[in-house]
Amino acid sequence: MTSVVDLGPRLAVVLVLLTAAAAAGGRLSGLGQERPVVVAALRATAQLAAVSAVLLVVVGSLWLSAAFVLLMVGVAAVTAAGRVSGLPLRSPGAPRRVATAGLAVAGGAAPVVALVLASGTVPLRGEAVVPIAGILVGGAMTATSLAGRRLREELTTRRGEVEAALALGLLPRDAVLEVARPAAATALVPPLDQTRTVGLVTLPGAFVGVLLGGGSPLAAGAAQLLVLVGLLAAEVAAVWVVTELVARGRVLAGLPR
Repeated sequence: MTSVVDLGPRLAVVLVLLTAAAAAGGRLSGLGQERPVVVAALRATAQLAAVSAVLLVVVGSLWLSAAFVLLMVGVAAVTAAGRVSGLPLRSPGAPRRVATAGLAVAGGAAPVVALVLASGTVPLRGEAVVPIAGILVGGAMTATSLAGRRLREELTTRRGEVEAALALGLLPRDAVLEVARPAAATALVPPLDQTRTVGLVTLPGAFVGVLLGGGSPLAAGAAQLLVLVGLLAAEVAAVWVVTELVARGRVLAGLPR
């Protein structure tokens, strides 16, 4: 099949120009993000090159594909743990924080992956399992990170309200949830907006990918609908899990109890 992207020198030139433009914007705007932009672009290039080479071997085996999905969950857990706690990976208690974040990520993605595979909607083959699992794990990671970060900020700012609720006799979990639930719900705004406006504002990746791969618009729409609704289910579950873990004192230290 002919590639829809020119893999020659023009691609390299365009990528360099786009990275330079983003870095310049980060500097000229005063946001101070020029270095993170360049580092992110370089990391993405190296990681995607390595992953592409690995996937040539991995997708041919269901067991290797499953192992690769577990690796994705592990990386997602490490990333989300840092966002939720605001602490570096080398700080004390990091393994516990990573394991807890992994519960939220897996708790969001695993049920959805299991359903689509068990139903036969997605074939049980490596080339199908890895992409769909990667999308759902990534969505669950983002939801966990956003919800966790908002919870940390909100509970720090509104600590007095939690203490007042405790003074009124509420259980620690219930007192935290009074503040936590509305804050955590804001993490669902991006996936809700994306789902509501699909086809009207944007044509997301799955839709475009199927079309560029030669599929019909109907097949592209079906694939995109599966991805969007699956992401919504995974992200709602991930936010629910991380909110409960925070309320039970499993994620953030120093909450009023």
